Amino acid sequence: MVIRSLCLCFLIAVSGCFFLHRSSPMQTGQYPAVFNSPVSNQLPLNYLVYIPESYNDSSARWPLLLFLHGAGERGNDIEKVKMHGPPKLIEAGLSFPFIIVSPQCPPDEWWDVQILNSLLDDCIARYRVDTNRVYVSGLSMGGFGTWNYAATFPDRCAAIAPICGGGNPENASKLKHIPAWVFHGALDDIVPVSKSQEMVDALSHLDASVRFTVYPDTHHDSWTETYANPELYEWLLSQHRNNE
Repeated sequence: MVIRSLCLCFLIAVSGCFFLHRSSPMQTGQYPAVFNSPVSNQLPLNYLVYIPESYNDSSARWPLLLFLHGAGERGNDIEKVKMHGPPKLIEAGLSFPFIIVSPQCPPDEWWDVQILNSLLDDCIARYRVDTNRVYVSGLSMGGFGTWNYAATFPDRCAAIAPICGGGNPENASKLKHIPAWVFHGALDDIVPVSKSQEMVDALSHLDASVRFTVYPDTHHDSWTETYANPELYEWLLSQHRNNE
């Protein structure tokens, strides 16, 4: 009888701890996190995560934006990821209606889509993510990464917004069901605008939902104006995977 009572008390205590753990509020705002990839022997992947301030107000699931930086922000200093795009805007005081995940590519590496997909799996398990509203956007090297990720895992993306990047036009058939808004500077002498144009043309020939914004007087930095445009985020939020 005593043993039975002790076991009951133990179960109640464990259940209480589990409940407290599950109901603990999530830290909000933008802060660094670390992901240990099961698909790579590389060092742990550093990333920034942004959790909206109202995340804890309900049990609702949130859209997630995966942001991929350019080559200049690679390294081991996560602060460099705040140089451009949504992480920079968040640091400046802007808020977003997304969970935003901004990984840092290791030094001298390129975006590994398998690692990114594993990171996304981990974030879906860790945060309340609406898996029908996962968006991917990136600039320059991150623009290439965006095209490559979407072509490799087309069923995960509700929409993509590649900026001054490029991809393989032969992958257009894999991408045709993913709404895409593509951005590039007409005077870009780092990644020529033709790299985006050929992807847009390939998708257009398949009657895909693709928009193309070319800034006539802009060189490589076509991301500052793009990420400062509220219409981009409104457009992303209007997209749902499989139109669900």
